[in-house]
Amino acid sequence: MSSVPPNMPPGGGRPPYPPYDPKTQYRVYREQQKAAWRAQRDAWKAQRYAWKSSYVGAYGPRVPSVVGPIILVAGGVVALLVVTGRIAADQFWPWYGRWWPLLLIVAGLALLGEWALDLRRETPVRRGGSFVGILILLAFLGFGASGWEHMRPWFSHMGDQNEYGMNDNFFNAFGLPQHDMDQQALSSQIPANATVEIQNPRGDVSVTSGDGPNIEVSAHAVAFAGSDTEADKIFAAEAAHVTVNGGAVLVKSESNNNGRLNLTVTVPKSARVSINAGKGDVTAAGLGAGISVSAQHGDVHLNAITGSVQMHFAGGKHDFSAHQVDGDLTTDGDCNDLTLSEIKGKITQSGEILGDVHIENVSGSVHLHTSVTDVQLAALPGDLTLDSDDLRIAEAKGPVHVVTHAKDVDLNQIYGDSTVENRDGSIAVEPAGAYSVDAKNGKGGIVVTLPPNASATVDGRTRNGDIFTEFALSISGDENKTVSGKIGSGTSKIVLNADNGDLRIKKGSAFPATPPAPTVAAAPKAPLAPNAPHLKAPKALPPQPVKQ
Repeated sequence: MSSVPPNMPPGGGRPPYPPYDPKTQYRVYREQQKAAWRAQRDAWKAQRYAWKSSYVGAYGPRVPSVVGPIILVAGGVVALLVVTGRIAADQFWPWYGRWWPLLLIVAGLALLGEWALDLRRETPVRRGGSFVGILILLAFLGFGASGWEHMRPWFSHMGDQNEYGMNDNFFNAFGLPQHDMDQQALSSQIPANATVEIQNPRGDVSVTSGDGPNIEVSAHAVAFAGSDTEADKIFAAEAAHVTVNGGAVLVKSESNNNGRLNLTVTVPKSARVSINAGKGDVTAAGLGAGISVSAQHGDVHLNAITGSVQMHFAGGKHDFSAHQVDGDLTTDGDCNDLTLSEIKGKITQSGEILGDVHIENVSGSVHLHTSVTDVQLAALPGDLTLDSDDLRIAEAKGPVHVVTHAKDVDLNQIYGDSTVENRDGSIAVEPAGAYSVDAKNGKGGIVVTLPPNASATVDGRTRNGDIFTEFALSISGDENKTVSGKIGSGTSKIVLNADNGDLRIKKGSAFPATPPAPTVAAAPKAPLAPNAPHLKAPKALPPQPVKQ
C-alpha cells in the first residue's frame, strides 16, 4: 500500500499548482463581470444601430420643412409693420380674424409641394413638423380675433377712453404728454350743388351748413410727443387740406398714430356731404342735400337733414341718432344704440343692433332686419322700442310683419293687418279696428285684444295650453284645444297658433278710426364745435394752400 498523500504527484514532491488565494480569485471574477458587461453594451449598440439603419433606409433621413421659417419670417414682418405704424392695428386684427384660415391653406399647399418634390428624390426623406405649434398659436389668435368681433383693437384701446372715444393712456404710458394746437382756418368758394367728401382717420368731425358759397374748415390738432419739435412734426403731418376739382371737393387729414385732428366744417346749404370717419364722433346738422357717413369707431348724430341719409357702420360700438330727416334713411352694418325720430321718408336698417332701439314719428315705411328680428311697418306715427328682451310697437300703420324669437312682442293700436311669428316669448296684439291678426308662437302664450265692436272670424288652436275668451266662441279639445266662431259679422280673420302656451281673446277699448299724424318739432340748433382742452398757447401752422 502506497504512503503518498492524496493530491500529490507520484513519487512525491511539490504540487504543480499554486496554493488557493481568495484575493486573486475575486480579481479574476471581477474581470469576468466587466468583460460580460462590455459585451452586453456592444450588443445593445449594434442592435440600436441596426434599428436606426433600417428606419433611415425605409423613410430616409430627417429633413426640416421650410414652412416653419416662412411663417416666422412673415409673422415678424407683419409685427414690425404694425409696431412701426405701417399697418394700422385696428384694421389688421379684424382682417386677420376673418381671413386667418388662409394661413392653414397656404401651409398645407407648401407641404404638398414639398411632398411632390420629395417623391423625385432617389433617397426618401421624412419632413420635420416643429412648425405645428406655431400654426396652433396662430389659429388660436385667429379664433380670438374673429370671436371678439365687436372689440376695439388692443393697440388703440388699452386703458380708459377720453371724451373723444379714443385712448390717450396708451401714449401716456410711455411718458408722452399731450400737445394741442388750432390749425389756421381754410376757406374756399365752391360751386353750387357741389359734393363735399371729408376724410378724417383720427378725430371728430362736425359739419354744419352756412348761407354763403364757401366751404370753411377749422381744425383742432392733438399730438402726443416728448417735445414741441416732435409735436410740430405731428401737427404738420396730420394737417387738413382742401382740394377743389370742379364740383368735387375733398377735405382730407392724414392718419398719425401719435395724434388726432378734430374738424369743424361749414358747407353751403346745397352741398351734398360724404364723411369717411375713422376713430371719432360725427355730428351734422342743417344740411340741405343729404349726407352719407361711413364710421369705424365713434358715435354719429344727425339733426335737421334735408335729403337722404346713408349710414354705414364698420364696427359694432356705434351709437347712431337721427332727428328730423326730410328723406329716406338707410343704415347697414352693426351698431349699438339706434335712435330715430321725425323721419319723413322710409327707414331701412340691416345689421346687428347690440343695444336699444327707439324709433318714433316716421311717415314712410320701416324695415328693421337683424339675425334675430325682422320688423316691417307701413308707417309709424307712434313709436317702436326694441331691446334684448322686448319689442313694443304702438300706433303703427299696417300691414305689420314681425318675426323674432326670445322676445316678448307687444303690438298696440295697430291700424292694419298684423302677422307675428315668435318663440320663447309672449305675443300680445291689439288691433285698432276690424283688422286681421295671424299670430304663431313656438313656446309662449298669445293674447289678442279686440275692440268692443269687433268683427272677426276666429280660428285658434293650442297644444299643452288653455284657451280663455271674453267673446261667445266655441272651445273644444282636451290636450290639443281649439277655439272658433264669429264675432259680429266676421269681417276680419283672427288666426292663432301656440305650440306650448295659452290663448287669450279679450275685449279692449275703442280707438280712433285713423291714427294720429306724426308730430313735427322745430328745427334743432346746429351742433357746437368740439372743444378740446388747451395745454399750451395755440400755435398756427404756415398757411395751407387750397388746391383748385
